[in-house]
Amino acid sequence: MRISRLLLIFLFSFGVVTAGPLQGSGTKKSFRASDAASINAIISALYDAVSGAAGEKKDWNRLRALFAPDARLMPIVWEGGDRFSLRTLSVDEYVDHAAAYFETRSFYEQEIARRVQSFGSMAHVFSTYAAFETKSSPVPIKRGINSIQLYFDGTRWWILSIFWDDERESSPIPPEYLSSDK
Repeated sequence: MRISRLLLIFLFSFGVVTAGPLQGSGTKKSFRASDAASINAIISALYDAVSGAAGEKKDWNRLRALFAPDARLMPIVWEGGDRFSLRTLSVDEYVDHAAAYFETRSFYEQEIARRVQSFGSMAHVFSTYAAFETKSSPVPIKRGINSIQLYFDGTRWWILSIFWDDERESSPIPPEYLSSDK
């Protein structure tokens, strides 16, 4: 019994065992409790984590720390004409793809409207976004809607999934998603 307690103390003190869900290597260091304290905070942190200038070193571990283990990011991909496909990515797969993209391109995404539904420890957020090439660009390069599923573990909010679709001429954003909840 005494050896087991000593082993646990050793493992906790060196970070081998942690309290709460594991988020992958290095995320503990970049976690900001304020990023997950509320729905507003986690959505703001999400947009902040994916925005920046070309070549700017991003804190990908901050992004990873927003997500629950096994979370998924799922863009709808327009294949041309009336054809679409669904791409399903882990957080690490998204980071690998985005890091390569952001090496040569600036990207600033901001929320322009939000609809929230919640019950108990779960929430669903429809977050309408606009993406820009620079912070001061007057016209977005694209707009769309993020469908974000969240859960609250009693201490903090976690993103479970983000499912999104970009606006197209054939599929404009409905007016009710261009204004936030009252």
